Amino acid sequence: MMSAMTLILTATTLTGYILAEDKSMATIPVAALFIAMMLTSIPASLLMGRIGRKAGFMFSTLFGVSGSIIMTLSIIDGAFWLFTLGSALIGIYNGFGNYYRFAASETVEQDKRSRAISYVMAGGVVAAIIGPNLANISKDWIVSAPFAGSYAALIVIYGLSFMLLSLIDTNVTPGTADKFVKGEGRPLLTIVRQPQFILALISGMFGYGIMTLVMTATPLSMQNHTHDFSDTTMIIQWHVLGMFAPSFITGHLIRRFGTYKILYAGVLLDIVCVATNLSGTTMTHYWIALVALGVGWNFLFIGATSLLTETYKPQEKVKTQALNDFMVFSTVAFASLSAGTLQHHFGWQAVNIGVMPLLAIILVTIIWVTNKERRSSPDVSGAELQTESES
Repeated sequence: MMSAMTLILTATTLTGYILAEDKSMATIPVAALFIAMMLTSIPASLLMGRIGRKAGFMFSTLFGVSGSIIMTLSIIDGAFWLFTLGSALIGIYNGFGNYYRFAASETVEQDKRSRAISYVMAGGVVAAIIGPNLANISKDWIVSAPFAGSYAALIVIYGLSFMLLSLIDTNVTPGTADKFVKGEGRPLLTIVRQPQFILALISGMFGYGIMTLVMTATPLSMQNHTHDFSDTTMIIQWHVLGMFAPSFITGHLIRRFGTYKILYAGVLLDIVCVATNLSGTTMTHYWIALVALGVGWNFLFIGATSLLTETYKPQEKVKTQALNDFMVFSTVAFASLSAGTLQHHFGWQAVNIGVMPLLAIILVTIIWVTNKERRSSPDVSGAELQTESES
């Protein structure tokens, strides 16, 4: 899934730019993908609550294959809106696939969930190598239709996904990955009011939204500053490595330093990204910024997901996960839709300035939750000092 996604993010904005008569609409196919992910998030969770994770994931690959075929044919015919439709179908596949991280967390004990999520996300390291390189190698496979070969290659990737899913044994210890506990649990409003849920949601929403906005606009910005597509491919590849390579240790970092400190680190890295992008447009600037953006996303998204799993009971996971992913990918869809317009009409600096308020909101929320927990916990050190003074 991630390999296909990195190929799409590398090639789709530029393909949309080629096919669209109005160049400000170049990012609409990417936006359609994220909108479809958003709209699929709730139905996907509910469906898997009935038929299980494995059946749901296998069913979703049909949308991936169909979308790949349509996108390939639409490039050959020069049909922009048909290309957008194919992208939306792949978005439906991803709407199911985003639950891989939750499925992984459900196979292990509570104290190992952050590591399980991290290890699944670490699959993106392979994606960083396969996706952009496959986009670059295959873009001219079909003569007179640039990038059509790239989307044809996705058919093979989604076929492999289906085969791998068919081999998964869902009878694992403790055996909850494909089973859903019956019962309503607490009202959703009660869950949503928890400070931890609010922080998890905001960190996931805006962390992913910031990454999407900057990353989607990057190929257009690099093209405007006369960088070759091979340069863009390399930058996206490093960006994806930044997104997923830390996953091998993010879970361990969360256990050692706590979720809140990892979220703080994610915000700091995003600030480094914005500052670097505002200071120049050389390959070095893009490289530093996009790597920082990737690692920042990793800390924010894995931290948010790990925190979210602590806010619900087993019988509440379907509705809680569905709401979370709906909100996250609503933000992502809006960000991807805005990227082309901001870049085309206002420029690269406007894209980066536009994410600053979102970073401020994440930072304020982390401070609010940590202070709230500090006030609600007993001041042990203060009590000990008072005892010593009385002695």
